[in-house]
Amino acid sequence: MRFFQEQIKNQIQMKYEAIEVVFSTPPNVETGHLSIPCFQFSRALRRSLQEVVDEISTLVMQLSFIERVEVAGGYVNCFIRKKILFETVITEVLTRKNSFGSNHSGIHKKALVEHTSINPNASPHVGRARNAMIGDAIVRLLRFEGYEVEVHYFVNDIGKQIAMLLLGAMKREEVDFQDLLALYIEINTELKDNPALEEEVFTLLYQLENGDVKVREQFRKLVNICISGQTAILKELGIEYDYFDYESDYLFSERLDEILRELKITGQLEEDEEGRYILNQSQYALPMKAPYLVLTRKDKTSLYPLRDIAYTIDKAKKQADRNIIILGEDQKLYFKQIAAVMDLLGHQAPEVVHYSFVLLAEGKMATRNGTVVLLEDFMKEAYGKAKVEIAKRREQVDENTAKAIAYGAVKYSILKTSNDKNVTFDWENALSFEGDSGPYIQYSLARIFSILRNCTDQKDHKPDYSLLTEIEEVDLIIEIAKLYEVIIQSTKLLSPHILANYLYSLAQKFSRFYHQHSIINASSESIKSARIHLVLAVKQVIMNCLTILGIDYVETM
Repeated sequence: MRFFQEQIKNQIQMKYEAIEVVFSTPPNVETGHLSIPCFQFSRALRRSLQEVVDEISTLVMQLSFIERVEVAGGYVNCFIRKKILFETVITEVLTRKNSFGSNHSGIHKKALVEHTSINPNASPHVGRARNAMIGDAIVRLLRFEGYEVEVHYFVNDIGKQIAMLLLGAMKREEVDFQDLLALYIEINTELKDNPALEEEVFTLLYQLENGDVKVREQFRKLVNICISGQTAILKELGIEYDYFDYESDYLFSERLDEILRELKITGQLEEDEEGRYILNQSQYALPMKAPYLVLTRKDKTSLYPLRDIAYTIDKAKKQADRNIIILGEDQKLYFKQIAAVMDLLGHQAPEVVHYSFVLLAEGKMATRNGTVVLLEDFMKEAYGKAKVEIAKRREQVDENTAKAIAYGAVKYSILKTSNDKNVTFDWENALSFEGDSGPYIQYSLARIFSILRNCTDQKDHKPDYSLLTEIEEVDLIIEIAKLYEVIIQSTKLLSPHILANYLYSLAQKFSRFYHQHSIINASSESIKSARIHLVLAVKQVIMNCLTILGIDYVETM
């Protein structure tokens, strides 16, 4: 509807230049194709709502593409001439193709997105994979809008957990990625039974942080085994990274001393009774339980927050137009503390996207005690279940099709939920070919491919769009035209679920149209041709949306 909104806006602002024209969506296509709330005009002009509504209606009716307007309670509901509506939208879709829906808001702009950044100590579990899936969808969304995007992965390769894993690995001749989770659980159990082992863990950390070359190499080798394994699993889901930034690189960096000197100048850096450097953040609106951020140990060696501050500043110095980080909701307070430090030192904090957890029947997942559902196993189970579902419909099960459906089901189930809400994953719903699921949308698209395979002779005909008059047809074209606004909102709020929900709505409207109006056996060749072009537009929009969400489509199911 973008083209029509711009024309209506220009028409109204020729008379009311200083008043912003906004639009809303009528409840259904029978009450209007788009709506203009007039309350802001009434307030700004200090005139009765009825007077304003009458004037706006008169102005809008002067536009040649407007068929009629209806007034309802302060809203001017506009009806666009159907032939113009269909011709304008479908022509734009079929002309712009893969770029239809892009507002090009990121042209000549750069974005930096840090996502995933899970501890390199084991195979990732499903809960943390939500970070990667949201992050990847945001990256794809920004690239769709024209941004040049850098994708960063901050490798937390220091700390007690990694040292524990290394201690366990040192007792074995060879360690590969598949060994790591069992090794991590095993060393945790050993530490409970033999607390003296903890001294060995801290010795390794001390050696690392004091520049022991051999120990540093051992840490990096083990961490890289884990990172390679984790990213290979995520690559299977189409998720990739441009840069891996290692926390340990900041251990021997002068940047940490520089930051401490800058913080001293602010007057907020203090030493506590243990001799640690702590930052007084009482001037910021943080919870009372977090007035101080501990930056070093008593021997003045750095802790994670200080290294994270250095990394966050380095990212800010890249001066990307959008600097984004994806974090779990359990990091909300910590991020506020880091954002406060950035403000104190005169830097812009990243835009943060917090996400809630993925829950299964047993609740939130954890790695330490082994009560975890690994993403790798989850993907295998999804693949197996998808094969079963496909076998119900087809004699042969294609591996690529099964993977596309399986991985699409997992991704869609996670991405369709608002970032701030928990995902309760349910296999039956996720893999259903009906309802709000990835397979349902993929099946809708596969049905379109099937229709088009049987109508190859219609694609080159010049359609007569005046023949498209059914409510379901109008409903469908209005939905297609909404994509621009959906992309704007998804990009602004960094919320892939807005796009996923739109995609489901579009698939539903296509299904209603398909079941109520024949396409292949339409009453005339002219109607058939017009409907085929409408279907071609639906196909393109579904494909564009799936691509942004990182979900593969299939042509047969």
